[in-house]
Amino acid sequence: MPITLRDVAEQAQVSVRTVSNVVAGYTHVSERTRLRVQAAIEELDYRPNLVARTLRTGRTGVLALVVPEIDVPYFAELAREVIDAAAELGYRVMVDQTGHDHERERRLLTGADRTMLFDGVLFSPLVTPGELAEMEPSRSMPLVLLGEHDFDGRYDHVAIDNVQAAHDATAHLIARGRTRVAAIGTQPDEDYTTPRQRTLGYERALHEAGLTPDRELLRPAAHYRRADGYDAASALLTLPQPPDAIFCYSDLLAMGAMRAVFDAGARVPDDVAVIGIDDIEEGQYTHPSLSTVSLDTPFIARQAVGRIAERISDPDTPAIEVTAPHTLVERESTTSTT
Repeated sequence: MPITLRDVAEQAQVSVRTVSNVVAGYTHVSERTRLRVQAAIEELDYRPNLVARTLRTGRTGVLALVVPEIDVPYFAELAREVIDAAAELGYRVMVDQTGHDHERERRLLTGADRTMLFDGVLFSPLVTPGELAEMEPSRSMPLVLLGEHDFDGRYDHVAIDNVQAAHDATAHLIARGRTRVAAIGTQPDEDYTTPRQRTLGYERALHEAGLTPDRELLRPAAHYRRADGYDAASALLTLPQPPDAIFCYSDLLAMGAMRAVFDAGARVPDDVAVIGIDDIEEGQYTHPSLSTVSLDTPFIARQAVGRIAERISDPDTPAIEVTAPHTLVERESTTSTT
């Protein structure tokens, strides 16, 4: 005979309701009790009947993580952390990407896509602040926003202090004696919050150091990929007064920029120091290794999953904003070898 909730409850010496709450991922079960129930589940090899649970509760035990591009290392690493955090609460995760499609993002955010078969959405959209303000959130779909958006009290929001992160990266370059600090990653054709905030932090650090921002040193990037960083840095290096440092709005941009410096016959960091944001694993193994602002991805994932579980349990809980910590990681790309 198949193992039932009652069998698990007897093994763990708790009520059937408590076992059901643990399986459903409810957050109001104590950690000690949760561990005891999970141990009983493993010992008895209990397998919940997901179809029956869905029919009974209207819940699937599945969360959706929606990102712009799954092949970007930062989002791949975020997905791994979200999957691990969700598993601890009894959820599985479906990962999807929007491919920068604003209409697809709108349909997901507003609940217009009725084919969604999950209990809640963790969403890192690229919609502009104006688009987000105009949207009416779905009343039936619990939602947590990830990324740098302006918190308006409607959606739970987990993000970093993007202005401060960019400030710290730029200030680090200035502290290393660099005076012509360029930046790669603006997106003037889009009103996205991330590049806007990172530009603000970059310019704030320059002003604090008594340096005047030079429009010629502020370069756009259509996407935050290596090729975009390479093209922007190549153009910067042809200026009559090229930069002696480059702050890139992502690690992938920074990796492309370092290759451009090499191809121009210059050296990183001796001629041009380079720093990024994200702290993807690949940056530890580039040559030179990449200085970066490390985002606490595990923290972001745990907070986001915890908030979505809370919202699933209590849809009327007030929305909050959680700010994740960040750390500047100094490596070879900003540390002179001479």
